[in-house]
Amino acid sequence: MPEILEPETRYAKSGEFHIAYQVFGLGSVDVVVVPGFISNVEENWDAPSSARWLKRLARFARVITFDKRGTGLSDRVADLPSLEERMDDARAVMDAAGSERAVLLGISEGGSLACLFAATYPDRCISLVLYGAFAQFASWYPTEAKLAQFRDYVANRWGTGESAGKYAPSMAGDMTFKKAWARHERVGATPTAALALMRMNSEIDISGVLSALRVPTLVLHRTEDTAVNVEGGRFLARWIPSAKLLEFSGSDHLPYVGENSSDIADAIEEFVTGLRPALDVDRVLATVMFTDIVGSTRRAAELGDRAWRSLLEQHHDLVRREILRARGQEIKTLGDGFLATFDGPARAVRCALAVAETIQSLGLEVRTGLHTGEIEVSGDDIGGIAVHTAARIASAANAGQVLVSSTVRDLVAGSGLRFQDQGARHLKGLDESIRVLSALA
Repeated sequence: MPEILEPETRYAKSGEFHIAYQVFGLGSVDVVVVPGFISNVEENWDAPSSARWLKRLARFARVITFDKRGTGLSDRVADLPSLEERMDDARAVMDAAGSERAVLLGISEGGSLACLFAATYPDRCISLVLYGAFAQFASWYPTEAKLAQFRDYVANRWGTGESAGKYAPSMAGDMTFKKAWARHERVGATPTAALALMRMNSEIDISGVLSALRVPTLVLHRTEDTAVNVEGGRFLARWIPSAKLLEFSGSDHLPYVGENSSDIADAIEEFVTGLRPALDVDRVLATVMFTDIVGSTRRAAELGDRAWRSLLEQHHDLVRREILRARGQEIKTLGDGFLATFDGPARAVRCALAVAETIQSLGLEVRTGLHTGEIEVSGDDIGGIAVHTAARIASAANAGQVLVSSTVRDLVAGSGLRFQDQGARHLKGLDESIRVLSALA
């Protein structure tokens, strides 16, 4: 399948305003993503989890994303935009993108706009997908006290990323995600714009138009959503004629984070195409690398939470830089370590050695394990005995040591890399003993 690259940003003219949009994807069905509170079509590609999710949608659809007026790369506005004006923006983007009819995917606050558009222009709407959406603003901010807390946050802490825990609880401890979320706030809207947009949002109540919807509708919601109560999604499904409701476990509001983000994308694909997605599993040969900070619990206790988070963020930045240099692929962070894959074992070993050396500048030491074997690629994750083996090798490494399997050593012959034999080890969880070696800098 061809690689889906970050698309070019273009502008559609909606009245006197310019609306930023992008078009990408391989499918024959158009899907217009109506974003939530704030967005930035280019920043979407900077966050790995968001980029992966967009690429997942693009495998079965021609995806059209845009920034509503007053947000992201679209023109700022002096007056509050109404839902009607935002609906004009969506239509202008569809026209500019050459889309006669499309599936509307309304996310969070964008669901209200998507519903209004589908009811007003059913001839341009194939079907409607609503994720984490609501008909009444009270599903998002149920009390004036809660809304006052939001205003205080925008006035005093906007751009810090502290709201990440509200929208992505599963990522609350990931400092890299929090840093990305802070940037999301800054590039999505200014504090003044955010407050103005929320004033408009506080007036949202589309309950009266739901019964007028005549397009096939799928409502998706996580049952413990910490931002928009699941009752908001249930209300939509109850009042939209023939709507189908699918509830997923979890508390994350963002569709692209959480363990079932791929399941949500699968449900959208099946609804849009009428076909159940093929099991996204592939087997490839790869070198798997696990890293782990030695003594992280003790160090965190010594430094305190704030200083430890800062140090951990520096660690993550340095490791990511080395993985990128070695053409590796970050699979995920593991709290105080990384799981990554490489298409060449020599690059993997050199990356591991560089990480071990670079991290010393932070006063940290890491243990690293590497193994080459067949892995199972399923969505954004990997599995298989090769992954399990690399994890066990990493757990056997000493502080600052890069420990590799004999398979890795055999495959890098002639590379100039040097190793010291550590003998055969019977590692926990593996049926057979495995010979390991220490890579030398």
